[in-house]
Amino acid sequence: MQPKIYDVGEHRIAPEKIDTHAFYVIQKLKKAGHTAYLVGGGVRDLLLNKSPKDFDVSTSAKPDEIKLLFRNAILIGRRFRLAHIRFGKKVIEVSTFRSGSIEEAGLIVRDNEWGNEEQDVLRRDFTINGLFYDPENQKVIDYVDGYPDIEKGILRAIGQPEVRFTQDPVRMIRLIKFCARFNFEIHKPTFSALLNCKGEILKSSSARIFEELLRMLESGASQSFFHLLNEYGLLKALSPTLSHYLAARDNVVLQLLGVIDDEMKKNLGNIDRSILLSALIFPLFEQAIQEKSKAQEKPLHLGQVTDCAHRTIDGVFAPFFNLPRRMRGIMGFILSAQYRFISLDGKPPRKLRAPKDRSFPLALHLLKLRSAIHTELLPTYTLWTEASFLSHEDSLNRKNLSQQEQPKIRRRPRRRKL
Repeated sequence: MQPKIYDVGEHRIAPEKIDTHAFYVIQKLKKAGHTAYLVGGGVRDLLLNKSPKDFDVSTSAKPDEIKLLFRNAILIGRRFRLAHIRFGKKVIEVSTFRSGSIEEAGLIVRDNEWGNEEQDVLRRDFTINGLFYDPENQKVIDYVDGYPDIEKGILRAIGQPEVRFTQDPVRMIRLIKFCARFNFEIHKPTFSALLNCKGEILKSSSARIFEELLRMLESGASQSFFHLLNEYGLLKALSPTLSHYLAARDNVVLQLLGVIDDEMKKNLGNIDRSILLSALIFPLFEQAIQEKSKAQEKPLHLGQVTDCAHRTIDGVFAPFFNLPRRMRGIMGFILSAQYRFISLDGKPPRKLRAPKDRSFPLALHLLKLRSAIHTELLPTYTLWTEASFLSHEDSLNRKNLSQQEQPKIRRRPRRRKL
């Protein structure tokens, strides 16, 4: 198959947008006699005039050959063997051209069969991710008509969609992700396959799907993503509890996700993942607290609130997802702390005292997100922010004072040798 080649006059990718370390990796691979290109999401984002988060490289060099060329490379993965080349905190991911059957239905368990560039492209998920870019010659290489699909805003699976989704069901999550991020239209055969294969999603690795959900919470398009995930039936399989709540009209979950998206788009800094997940399930937790309060005459104490928080977390994420124990603990604190800010009996606390727990600022951040929807919470958020600042300042003063009061240790003078 002969690819279509697009030169710089057509694609208009500016050379200065190419990561210098990725360019260096490609040059070094080529000097060693290998073929190497930028590939995947980085090329797609450049064509959409967006700044890529990652610059991935695909090459004819085998993993061991990459390791020999780059002293700063480490090989990772069993199912999908590839190299990570480190430049400080930055990582350039380098994968070898793969081959393998694209028509054989069945879950892919191992994927380390080497091939050429054409075979590698035909194994990829969607046409918009199946483009190579040669930064030296400034040419886009297209085997799958991905370039016109990007121009038209179409999401199309490479090959037979049902087979591709059966081979790797996480591709269905990625399809919805691209639909939410770029507002692209899904090609009809691909959309039909999505609806037919949605039950296959439970055969995927829960860790991979969990990571995709977290990335979408950080993407600035989480509101649209979770709405589509539920509308197309995948969320019902992954989390029936959350799906049932999202089906209700005017639910607070989507409103909170909209606030998070706005904060992400304004580049106000990264939001801790524990906050993002807590915001996702807080309305369900609030509903559970209200139901439990009605069932008993006296207000719930903080221990009962904490227990309810952990039950809500497990109810939303179990049994498919297995949250890390530390993250589950932090989320429990963040959720229960919302009823430290505003008590269940409606009475204001006699004295505001910020806990010394490291997760307290995270709980305060969730209150800030809630305040964007319920503006009556803003005075409470302001008071607790001031209390947190004063508590931190007081702690520093005490530390400085204790250091000043410590007696100086007198050391014996050294004896001179005669």
